[in-house]
Amino acid sequence: MLPTLAQSTVLSHARHAIYSTAALVTAFALGLAAAPSTHAQSFQISPANPVLLGDPVSIKFADAPKDKLITLSAERVTSAWDSGKRIIQKSEATFAATATGALDLASAVPTAGTYKKADPRGLFWSMKPQGDAPPDRALLEVRLTATVEGKVVANATVSFINALPTIKTEKVDPFPGSILVNSTEPGKRPVVILMGGSEGGSFVVNRGAAPLASRGFAVLTLPYYSPPEWPSQKAQHPELPAAFADIPIERLNEARAWLMKRTDIDATRIALHGTSKGAEFVLLAGVHLPWITSIVAVVPSDVVWEGWGPNVEPGKRSSFSFNGKPFPFVPYQDFAQEFMGFQTGEAVRIRRPQDKGRAAHPAAAAAARIPVEKIKAPVMLIAGQEDQVWNSGMMAHNIAERRAEAKLDTVSLIYTDAGHYVGGHGYNPTVGYDDGPQKSGGTPEGNAFAQADSWGKSIAFLKRTLSVR
Repeated sequence: MLPTLAQSTVLSHARHAIYSTAALVTAFALGLAAAPSTHAQSFQISPANPVLLGDPVSIKFADAPKDKLITLSAERVTSAWDSGKRIIQKSEATFAATATGALDLASAVPTAGTYKKADPRGLFWSMKPQGDAPPDRALLEVRLTATVEGKVVANATVSFINALPTIKTEKVDPFPGSILVNSTEPGKRPVVILMGGSEGGSFVVNRGAAPLASRGFAVLTLPYYSPPEWPSQKAQHPELPAAFADIPIERLNEARAWLMKRTDIDATRIALHGTSKGAEFVLLAGVHLPWITSIVAVVPSDVVWEGWGPNVEPGKRSSFSFNGKPFPFVPYQDFAQEFMGFQTGEAVRIRRPQDKGRAAHPAAAAAARIPVEKIKAPVMLIAGQEDQVWNSGMMAHNIAERRAEAKLDTVSLIYTDAGHYVGGHGYNPTVGYDDGPQKSGGTPEGNAFAQADSWGKSIAFLKRTLSVR
């Protein structure tokens, strides 16, 4: 069966799930083996356990042999966001030690292995699937091993925590699939409203809430669309729209009204954080809802695109609406032909039907432009120049240029070697993003760098604009 647009985009976002939202490291040495030398060969990992998801990790090795090569390997378990299938992922890198025997992954260049350049995160993002994982292995744990001439000389474990112990999660009954993640400590925190993309439902967006909430914000996730999932054709949240068509952006007003009733929330400081179609959503909201404090738009669009879904005639509906009025939109072109790749195995690049539609309908594109110069709130843009899901690099450039002309507070992060999946923090495997027909773009190394770099900078942006110390 030919996938619908919603279904095919779900396939695209499935690999991003460990995106959207992903796992970082917490570190403690475990069972370090002594080597027959004056000083014990050992891993040196900081910060010490536990490391909060998103914090940088330093890995060094002490007393590496000066006359032999040493191989460092890493192993972890990942889980698919939709099926829960668990697999083992592994990586390795071989090094020649320095004259002092010290080895620092931030500066050491591998002579061989799964990555090629000095990279403190290389062992993490370059992992490759090795088969099914045993059920007793923890997901947020990375096991490190050092070997010399096939003999294990040291072991360590780098473990991750998803949130600080003070973080709590509660369901938000008025909004299907929504959760509020906040601290149990006293005080009123500003809020980040987190919005996912065309994967729909709440699986992906909810995974991103706890790490963000651990940085000093309350986080409200707000699913707004829940398509029939493939192949079951059942929706995760049947109460939400099944079609991505005329989605009302004023839903955010309802969320704000709910937040204003909370005694543990400062609803005068609300940021929006949206990814992909969620970025299109939050930029439109920034134009029309004046109460928004700041916006983070990850792989954004500078125009409104055509809607799709069950019972939606192609080319007839907009993705979004405001107060019952649909926005002008850019139509797609040749999507059916592009989707044939799911049957033939040819590369599927969803960007191509969108680029064709924009090129064929310049007047529609002009009418559908999001007037980002009307957004008075500070805006951060995060995009990949090699994005194959849609042309987020070019569209982010367009947004940044218009806001610069208007002299508005804008931070633009456009990564030349990254694709669509720039959300995350750089410590998750990125090698498999383009496996299968669906292509998302970028190199594994470029995607990992974009994730790590944009994670820290987006936290800093949110803290600045929401006045969080």
